[in-house]
Amino acid sequence: MRSLLTDMLLQRLSAHTQGPLHRRLYDCIRLAILEGVIGAGSRLPPTRDLAGALSLSRNTVSTAYEQLLAEGYTFTRAGSGTFVTDHMPDGAMAPVNEQPPASRRLAENEFSQRGAHLLAKTGASPHQWGAFMPGVPDVSNFPHGLWRRIHSRLIRRIKPDYLTYSRMGGSPDLQQALVDYLRVARSVNCEAQQIIITEGTHQAVDLLAKMLCNPGDRAWIEEPCYWGLRNVLTVNSVEVVPVTVDNQGISLPDVPAEGDAPRLICVTPSHQYPTGAVMSLTRRQRLLALAQECGAWVVEDDYDSEFRYSGNPIPALQSLTPQAPVIYIGTFSKTLYPGLRISYMVLPLALAEQMRVAHAELYRGGHWITQLVLAQFIAEGHYASHIRRMRLLYGKRRTVLSRLILHYLGEDALRDDSNAGLHLVMSLPEEVDDERLARDAGRQGIYVRPLSTYYLTSQRKKGLLLGYACVDEAAIEPAFSVLMACLARQTGAGAS
Repeated sequence: MRSLLTDMLLQRLSAHTQGPLHRRLYDCIRLAILEGVIGAGSRLPPTRDLAGALSLSRNTVSTAYEQLLAEGYTFTRAGSGTFVTDHMPDGAMAPVNEQPPASRRLAENEFSQRGAHLLAKTGASPHQWGAFMPGVPDVSNFPHGLWRRIHSRLIRRIKPDYLTYSRMGGSPDLQQALVDYLRVARSVNCEAQQIIITEGTHQAVDLLAKMLCNPGDRAWIEEPCYWGLRNVLTVNSVEVVPVTVDNQGISLPDVPAEGDAPRLICVTPSHQYPTGAVMSLTRRQRLLALAQECGAWVVEDDYDSEFRYSGNPIPALQSLTPQAPVIYIGTFSKTLYPGLRISYMVLPLALAEQMRVAHAELYRGGHWITQLVLAQFIAEGHYASHIRRMRLLYGKRRTVLSRLILHYLGEDALRDDSNAGLHLVMSLPEEVDDERLARDAGRQGIYVRPLSTYYLTSQRKKGLLLGYACVDEAAIEPAFSVLMACLARQTGAGAS
């Protein structure tokens, strides 16, 4: 890492020839921090090491470091060194005339309209861990030792076929393990040939949009809705039509005229994201009937149904009727860890074979060894055991966070009564700007998502999504107190 950093600084110093040397070095490091070339939390080399590598005096490097520290771009830890801060100073931005030497100035129309729209509507956070990041499981409790032993056992007798591309939609072992698991856990009826393994839910939706939708076709989505689904559909030239969600799930309109019929109807019936609503049986039956009448495909995203803390499991929509026009999507991002990048689709038989071919053509399937390990992890019962263990852990954390919300803000603030999932939705007073509150909390190291940003229409509700899965039980109350202090600054009231 240091040699790469040194090479970068040498290139930039050679192109930046105006001004005192310590100022030029400061400018180069500062610009690299603002561009993300030197990431937040990165440790800068010791002054002596960097001075030697750049053939500069140590005083020159020390003066540049002192300026970065004084302006808030870095911080120091006693005995550990100098680190890049997570939070840039207010007003910090790269001067217009400070372009990396090798960079290309982009023309205004360099990106396609779809690309420009995507960049304007991004939702992925630079922070994916900590209180109260929604949608992130406790990856620190993953049984790495057990996983490693299974991997070591399998790799000793791996077949050459497993080290090449896949045209089968994934590992047959994992497909069969999923058939057995889904039949019991989610009442999903399928055969191995109906399952395609994808690198995350985004890839699954991308394949569906490319293969089932023409440009301009409509997709009904829930309002509010997960931003990632909207972006994947939109970048594939699919028109997204928001349909309001209430406490029974998606509130379906009457059968549309032929020209207004959707091609896809995308839902999260077991635990609506982000509100937490559970789709009622009446709504589920009506949805299937409407899809049959319109010739639409229902895309059922069952992203975290394993984590239900009371009551009976809710069967998948796919299981309600034979030959249902449902494409069922599941993921291991919430049950194991997001970096695994393994999700899956259960397709109707009529689509399965052609979609497997399309998947191979577009994405060149692979990662068979990881899929083999996961198949064994499921087949040997470790997956079910891990879910049971994490369900107990998350249930306790959910209870702690719920009690804190009730104590500080009262019953009206706790919107989500589904007793499921990995996050809670906390309502806010109407005068509170949830986006501003989220930014303020982020500067204090508390990561939440504003509810209003999940809406497409102007009928937005204010609130915060608070993930509790990746927060130790003992850390929940101190982190929540920081959040309440941020809220108090907006409302002008003291947190009680």
